[in-house]
Amino acid sequence: MQKARLSCSYHHETRLERRSETSHLDLHDVHRQLCMRVAVVSDIHANGTAFDAVLKDLRRTSPDLILHGGDLADGGSSPAEIVDRIRDLGWPGVAGNTDDMLSMPETFESFAAQSPHLLKLWDAIRDMAAHTREKLGEQRLAWLRDLPRVQIRDPIALVHASPGNVWRAPMPQASDAELESVYGITDRPLAIYGHIHLPYVRNLPRRIVANSGSVGIPHDGDLRAAYLLIDDSTPRIQRVEYDVQRESKALATCGLPHADWVVTMLATGYPALP
Repeated sequence: MQKARLSCSYHHETRLERRSETSHLDLHDVHRQLCMRVAVVSDIHANGTAFDAVLKDLRRTSPDLILHGGDLADGGSSPAEIVDRIRDLGWPGVAGNTDDMLSMPETFESFAAQSPHLLKLWDAIRDMAAHTREKLGEQRLAWLRDLPRVQIRDPIALVHASPGNVWRAPMPQASDAELESVYGITDRPLAIYGHIHLPYVRNLPRRIVANSGSVGIPHDGDLRAAYLLIDDSTPRIQRVEYDVQRESKALATCGLPHADWVVTMLATGYPALP
């Protein structure tokens, strides 16, 4: 389990300076924000079985705040159910690239046009997205369309991939300089993202950068669902076992095109081509 430490006393004077125009600053509230327990649940990809297991674990870890990192509904057995449950739970969150793809198909076409040699991959994704849109209906698609691009919950900045770009994000082996160049713009001591399905925590000189991993389709060889827990300003990766076979059976019967492709990724824990 990876950990990095960010002191709860992080730059109280900086916060006072930023809020100097506020005459009724509550120092206890500042400290509470810095030290509260926060969970980031991202890249569910309509995997209802994994989501149930993560919800059970969240009841155990009992965070003060739960944020979602997007990519909620595409590529799994339960797209409508996941969107409805996230809405009912009231979790603040951000839009992911597949949320944009489902609700604004032109964003996907613009991205796919940059790599025409991956035509087979893009065609499979189009087939799956068309099926998922039908399952979701216009009201849920409108909700996905309205998701914000960033969540700022001091000392945390959450984006799906990169600030200003839901399609591209650094990999875990990126240099400290690259991570700082991408996430320094958030101007927060803790920058969190999803998208790559590869959880990690990196301590940089000016901030911590963490990837929350994926609940629904992990890509690091670990079949367990992943989410990020920030406890007393210490981010760590949580892994949660779930019944992969049960979800594979749900995929086989839900009518999703290319479901066998997703089943392969769930069984191996690694990305694959259709």
